[in-house]
Amino acid sequence: MTSTLANVFQSLTVRNFRLFAAGQLVSVCGTWMMVVAQDWLVLSLTGDSASALGLITALQFAPLLLFTLHAGGLADRYDKRRLLMGANLSSCVLAVLLGVLVLAGGVRLWHVGLFAMGLGLVNAVEVPARMSFVSELVGADLLPNASALSAAYFNSARVLGPAVAGLLIGWFGTGTVMLLNAVTYLATVAGLCLMRPAELHRPSDRPRRARVTDGIRHVAAQPDLLLPLLLVAVVGMLGFNFQLTLPLLAKTVFHADVAAFGLLTTALAVGSLGAAFATTLRRGRPPLGLVIGTAAAFGALETLAGLAPTYTTAGALLFLTGFASICFAQAANHRIQLGADPAYRGRVMALYTLVFQGTTPLGALLVGALAASLGARSGLLIGGTASLLAAGAALAVHLRRARRGADTAGADGPWGTLHPDTSPVHGPDENTPQPGLPTTPPVGPAGPGQPLRRTR
Repeated sequence: MTSTLANVFQSLTVRNFRLFAAGQLVSVCGTWMMVVAQDWLVLSLTGDSASALGLITALQFAPLLLFTLHAGGLADRYDKRRLLMGANLSSCVLAVLLGVLVLAGGVRLWHVGLFAMGLGLVNAVEVPARMSFVSELVGADLLPNASALSAAYFNSARVLGPAVAGLLIGWFGTGTVMLLNAVTYLATVAGLCLMRPAELHRPSDRPRRARVTDGIRHVAAQPDLLLPLLLVAVVGMLGFNFQLTLPLLAKTVFHADVAAFGLLTTALAVGSLGAAFATTLRRGRPPLGLVIGTAAAFGALETLAGLAPTYTTAGALLFLTGFASICFAQAANHRIQLGADPAYRGRVMALYTLVFQGTTPLGALLVGALAASLGARSGLLIGGTASLLAAGAALAVHLRRARRGADTAGADGPWGTLHPDTSPVHGPDENTPQPGLPTTPPVGPAGPGQPLRRTR
């Protein structure tokens, strides 16, 4: 038991990662409080308009679609720690401005839209820098564990944040919650300032030019990475619209108040948290079959949640949906991330962010419009069905490739090996052997595991 717990929290033995995780836990708590406050504010300003909520969500994620690939080049060229400091301070200022407007009673929908776009611009830089920074904190051997723990603290915050936000909004209003969120960004800044830069696992050289096209070509040359990336794109665009679908489900289907809405979000987050801890024990690269299987499970459960007859049933199904969502996200993350060349890692994370979160504006507008005409349940039903169909298509392609002997997941069958495959794993500096990793020669842009993604 003691040995298992030690393995689960192994990355926390690294001082820099402890500081980062502690700051992120506080900051992400505030972020999820802000999500609830912003959604509730939009619904209050527009008379429960699904289209307006979809528009605000689209405005927030549109910058990810437009600028993330270029921001990934910044993460490859410049100091990620300093980029993250600047991004968090910028988010703090934006939250203060919107919170003051709300408390002054002068907020309008277009103010919320401007804030959403501003935050989206900051996130376009912050997300790929943060995801690629984790490998610099812990090194290649601990990367799967650190990635899973990152998902754990993210979902711990997703449990606490909405529940606390529901109470605070009822007591003090949305403006106070927004100002409290602004303060939480400073926890991440403090953690970054206290780190020891000399202990970071940085690549020996940074590219002078980090062209987006090089990163795209790097990924395009790896069929083994393209299939999970395309699957992530569909599931991310249509299945992961909970910021839009849950407030509509709570308020228009079950006629719940803000506290009950917070509990639905918490149910989803608790399931996600359980999955995050379950994946901390993973070592090595998961087979492609696991990515496809977890996508199918997620799609089936989200569809059932959309059909839930009661509030309690919806909460239980959202718990299971949350569990499946993180199982899928982590499997895809580790599958792609562990094949990324450090020289391209920022652009890999940017491309992953683009397909997973940057496509959200398209999905939010589509799902919001359909929910407005077909009802709130349709958002979950569309997302779940699309995820199931995408998983089925990915499985068909995977089986066809396996029959042709072209799949690199493993030779034990169409689902790949039951253990992690042995394709090259790229660490922070491939010229330096990493503990527990094969000491293979450096792999360049056409090498077997190219940039694709990493995650929270």
